[in-house]
Amino acid sequence: MAKGITEVRYRKMLATLIEARKSAGLSQPDVAVILSKPQQFVSRYELGERRLDVIEYVDIAAALGLDGLALLTNILQMSRANPASEKE
Repeated sequence: MAKGITEVRYRKMLATLIEARKSAGLSQPDVAVILSKPQQFVSRYELGERRLDVIEYVDIAAALGLDGLALLTNILQMSRANPASEKE
């Protein structure tokens, strides 16, 4: 099973978080303030330099007004539809 920041499903999740941030009109520093984290935290996960754990993901999704469970469900459905995508 593929792991890491280059894994297709992980990149899709990051792209969704980035798009949600931009759609909400929030900058990286704005999100950092909401999360009580340094701006570099947001930059590093968006660039894929840092992998998010599940608690961080939940907090970020909530800060961006996303349904974190729905996003995870989409990723699970993507995995079921194309198991080979895990290895790309």
